[in-house]
Amino acid sequence: MKVALIHDHLAQDGGAEKVLKALADIFPNAPIFTLLYEKKNVDKYFKDKHIETSIIQKLPGGVSHYQWYMPFMPMAVEFFDLREFDLVISDASAFAKGVITSPGTLHICYCHTPTRYLWDYTHQYINELKYNKYFKKIISLVLNYIRLWDRQAADRVDAYIANSKTVQSRIKKYYRREARVIYPPVEIDKFYISDNIEDKYFLIGGRLAPYKRVDLAIEAFIKTGKKLKIFGNGVDLARLKNMAGNNGNIEFLGRVDDKEKAELYSGCQAFINPQEEDFGITIIEAMASGRPVIAYNKGGAAETVIDNKTGILFNEQTADCLAEAVNNFDSSKFNPHEIRQHAEQFSTENFKREIEKFINEEYKAFKSSL
Repeated sequence: MKVALIHDHLAQDGGAEKVLKALADIFPNAPIFTLLYEKKNVDKYFKDKHIETSIIQKLPGGVSHYQWYMPFMPMAVEFFDLREFDLVISDASAFAKGVITSPGTLHICYCHTPTRYLWDYTHQYINELKYNKYFKKIISLVLNYIRLWDRQAADRVDAYIANSKTVQSRIKKYYRREARVIYPPVEIDKFYISDNIEDKYFLIGGRLAPYKRVDLAIEAFIKTGKKLKIFGNGVDLARLKNMAGNNGNIEFLGRVDDKEKAELYSGCQAFINPQEEDFGITIIEAMASGRPVIAYNKGGAAETVIDNKTGILFNEQTADCLAEAVNNFDSSKFNPHEIRQHAEQFSTENFKREIEKFINEEYKAFKSSL
């Protein structure tokens, strides 16, 4: 069976790239087709892999400012010639699912979400853009065109996998398709339970973007006066630092490596998750470290955090509600080993096992229908 892997773009290191890495481990000889890649991200996980890029890779600013070429991405992904493959697996939250395959090729899509800036997030996405209202109108027209393409492209997929029940319901809503839920892989073995937690700090971090709602955490911790450490970098960093001001209980750590991140998780009182995520890998990483999570009760957190056992869920996405949860938090009520055990179901090994089983079932059914 000849297999090809399709990925939106290798321009950052996130959860989608970890899924692609696991798929590449399952199918080590499969080429990876992607719109574009940043060399440092390829070198980290895919150094010895055969990678095919689209024309966008060679255009001016195609890598550093790939967002400029969004209107051309549907066309670029359709240019990939996949006629020789028996199985195509797209790892997609945007364009990768739109590849064109032959009648005898099975196309399975691991869907991180229907493209959010085209569907449920589109109005908020437009409002957050730092352009004048006239340019925003032009962008809205472009998104309308891409939305039409996205809906048509969704029908090219033979079988869907959703990365959570939240995404499963979005696939049903926007694409009118059923999907099997297989949670993304988390490298559980990189994290550990600390024997001694002395520094009473809370932790939040990852990619610092507005939707991550780190601003909510800062506002809440200014109210509580408790210590908050923030790791990571992103477009929202300057605004967040300005919000924190001179409050000495809030500390920005910048980018951290894997070892530093594991130490931060294992030593914190609890990890803070004030945003609505499709899944939320940082939540699982914290629980793999035996630490409870204080999370907004929507999205992936509602599926992965067991209230009062592996964390605390709060129901209103406000600083006051989060501050109340933090003030009422008592770490002695949580068993680190039970939390760690709960997290182990999201391991990379379990992911690979479930994916292989699903692919084998679908491929057998597909071939028998030809």
